[in-house]
Amino acid sequence: MSALDKAKNKAEELGGAAKEHAGEATGDDNLRAEGQTDQAKGNLKQAGEKVKDAFKD
Repeated sequence: MSALDKAKNKAEELGGAAKEHAGEATGDDNLRAEGQTDQAKGNLKQAGEKVKDAFKD
């Protein structure tokens, strides 16, 4: 996994966590759900990169 991809995926995950917390604090269920989705996408991308790295070795 390239360092740039890893950083982008982590940023998406952290941004999603921030959205989720903001949605919880304001009672905005749509923002909370969007944050959860962003976190899930970041996690899936990281998992995909790890699988690709496993097959490169």
